[in-house]
Amino acid sequence: MRKIQYNIIGVLCALLGFSSCSDFLEVEPQNLIVLDQFWNEKADVEAIINGCYSRLQGEDCIKRMIVWGEVRSDNVSTGIDTYKDYSLQNALKESIDASNAYTDWTCFYNVINNCNTVIKYAPGVAERDLSYTESDLKASIAEASALRDLCYFYLIRAFRDVPFTTEAYTDDDQTMNLPATKFDVILDFLISDLESVKGDAVKRYPDAQKTYQTARITQDAINAMLCELYLWKQDYQKCIDYADLVIASKTEQSNNNTSSLTAKQMDTERTNGFPLISDGSNSTIYGNSYSPLFYTGNSSEGIFELTYTGKTNEDKSTLSNGAVSQFYGNAVAVTGFLAPSQVVLGTAATLFKKRDGRQYEFCNTAKESIAKFVVKNVTLDGASASDAPKPTYMGIWTDGRTKANWVIYRLTDIMLLKAEALAGLMVDDADDKDGSLKTQNKPYYDQAFNLINAVNKRSVCRKTYPADFLKEDTLDMEDNRSREKLYELVLEERQRELLFEGKRWFDLVRMARREGSSATLAKYASKKQQGGGTMAANRLQKMDAIYWPYNVNELKVNANLVQNPAFGSGENDSYK
Repeated sequence: MRKIQYNIIGVLCALLGFSSCSDFLEVEPQNLIVLDQFWNEKADVEAIINGCYSRLQGEDCIKRMIVWGEVRSDNVSTGIDTYKDYSLQNALKESIDASNAYTDWTCFYNVINNCNTVIKYAPGVAERDLSYTESDLKASIAEASALRDLCYFYLIRAFRDVPFTTEAYTDDDQTMNLPATKFDVILDFLISDLESVKGDAVKRYPDAQKTYQTARITQDAINAMLCELYLWKQDYQKCIDYADLVIASKTEQSNNNTSSLTAKQMDTERTNGFPLISDGSNSTIYGNSYSPLFYTGNSSEGIFELTYTGKTNEDKSTLSNGAVSQFYGNAVAVTGFLAPSQVVLGTAATLFKKRDGRQYEFCNTAKESIAKFVVKNVTLDGASASDAPKPTYMGIWTDGRTKANWVIYRLTDIMLLKAEALAGLMVDDADDKDGSLKTQNKPYYDQAFNLINAVNKRSVCRKTYPADFLKEDTLDMEDNRSREKLYELVLEERQRELLFEGKRWFDLVRMARREGSSATLAKYASKKQQGGGTMAANRLQKMDAIYWPYNVNELKVNANLVQNPAFGSGENDSYK
């Protein structure tokens, strides 16, 4: 696979500050340097693992997380200057072929190989460095395994079947022309792999490294991944079991860090006992949860997020989230290459209910642009004269210096995954003939609605306080009593809560796999297209077409890779 550039030394040069990588590499063959001069102490292992995080934070990886997870969905449409990115423009129109730049998966395979290299060489380091204990070694392998598995998870959700290996490539003589491994085979491996290392990962970092609790892989992060992986496998009970572990852990952490009992009671009453950050205060001003979740980041709700430092004064010497700056917006271009779709903000849009604060926290409705990750703080005046809360946006990231974390998992995500799994446990024909819910379904239904409702209520902006602060749900339990209605409700709530976080298209793909048809996915995705999106809907009728094609250059050098049949075989071929 030509596109998979396995270059450990390139990472080392960046991490260790060598002034000339080419001069350095002329001293000895690469494989000898890797084996004899680098893998000698614990710090060497840490350097490579840190490099894996940095690589995932790179603009090319984050762009693909956005493009693969959002762009083909009904969440986003053309913004300002989208024409400057031809591949992005085509993806928005469902006009995708094998030459599209976002079919290039190099950045993820680079991380995968670095993780495989850690897993291969770290045991030898433990033999040389006595301070690198057995528990340290196991934690390193667990961390590298989880990062590798996360990359493969992105790849199979985007491409379905992909080349798969756990071998470390450190020598140019190694053959890399791998055929694609089936989605289900890789999914089963990821589950088995994480099950085998979950207990070895760090459970809790010390207070001096508090940010690491969400900026690095922990037991909570692995449990969150297993929760979602089992949902894709349609093993609903296992998904629920791992969701419960995450929720219990976050609840324990919240209880241990609560400084105000009154605030805690207010939050948990409004969110059905779940430890969610309150969006309101002792007034009618809302938006309190936005900044800790999407500006400062690494909040009490965070589970795993790619963390950017240098937020104070937007330090130009630290890595920035260039993908968000370009795609979602910045102080120069308030609207980025992408904008909220008409499904989200159009005149006929029904996604957000009346007085749902997320509509204004996540979207700048006046400018019809994305606000999530772009602005630093949002306040909402719930007592404004109109039915809509009045938003005030404070601070927009400077162009090229966006330090907003990229969130991979947070608590509400896991709560809603559990709700979807609970719907999966309900039997067919959920209602009896008299309209009442089947007895065996009711416990699942009640738990699922409780989770969805908790997430939803957190964001409701009321006009008065405290009279209606804790009451008056915006969701009606009686309107969603069947399994299919519950599936629709959780899908809609995930769209509202996780808007622009790279989740929506994957949620639709998971739904299509569950239903065994892409018809419903096509219906959702085509809503944002002009003229009803008939052409896009037709293209998405085949299950093959909901995945991306393999890059044309990859096919030229890897004879073992066979193109997705929905996309023909040549550079200019699209849907067939």
